[in-house]
Amino acid sequence: MSTIIFALLAAFVVWKLRSVLGARTGTEKPPRNPFVGDAPAPRPPEADGRPLPPPGAPAPQAAPTAPDAADRFAPYAEPGSRTSAGLAAIAAADPGFDVKGFLGGAKVAYEMIVTAFADGDRQMLRNLLDKSVYDSFAAALSEREKLGRKVETSFVALDDGKIEDAELNGRLAEIAVRFTAQIVTATRDGAGAVVEGNPDQVVEITDTWRFAREAGSNDPNWRLVSTHGS
Repeated sequence: MSTIIFALLAAFVVWKLRSVLGARTGTEKPPRNPFVGDAPAPRPPEADGRPLPPPGAPAPQAAPTAPDAADRFAPYAEPGSRTSAGLAAIAAADPGFDVKGFLGGAKVAYEMIVTAFADGDRQMLRNLLDKSVYDSFAAALSEREKLGRKVETSFVALDDGKIEDAELNGRLAEIAVRFTAQIVTATRDGAGAVVEGNPDQVVEITDTWRFAREAGSNDPNWRLVSTHGS
C-alpha cells in the first residue's frame, strides 16, 4: 500500500514540475529579438473617457503634420549633418523606422551580445551578428575554450547610446552607436586563477558598434556588422 502511495506522490511531483517549468519539445522559441518590443494591449473604445462617434458622424480631423527631418532627428543628430541626413534617408525608405525604438533595441542587444560572448552562447550570437562578425567571435571563443579559460562579466551601468553615424546604401540601412558601460570582468584559467581582468574592480569601456538592416525588410532585427573599441 505504501509503495502505491509513494508512486502516486512521485507522479504528482513530476506533473507539478512540468506544469511550472514546462517540457522541452524541440520547438522552443529562439532568443528574443531585442529590436521588437511587446505589442501594446488593445485599448477599450472609451478608455480615454471619450465616447465613440455615432454612425455617420464626420471623421475626426487628421493629426498635425509631422515635423520636418531637421526637427525630427534633432535629439539624435545635429541638423544638417551627415548623420541627420542618413537617418532621414532611412526613415524615407522604411516608414516603420523609429529612432528611439532602434536605440532602445541597440542598448539591449549590446548587453545581450557582451553577455553571450562571456558565456560562450553561440546561438545567441548567431542571431544577433552578421556572419563575418560571428565568425570572428566564434574563433575567439574556440581559442578561449582550447585554453580552458572562462570569462565572468557583469554590467554595473550602461548608457543609452549615442548615434555616431547613419547612412543608407541602396536598401541597406546602417547606424553606428557609441556605448559607454561600466562592467566587472575577469578571465580565469582551468584552475580558477584570474589571468586577465579583476573580479573586484569596475572598469569603463567605450565601444562603437555598427548595426545594419535591409530597409523595409520583414525581418525587424538589426545585426551587428562591425565593432570598434577605444
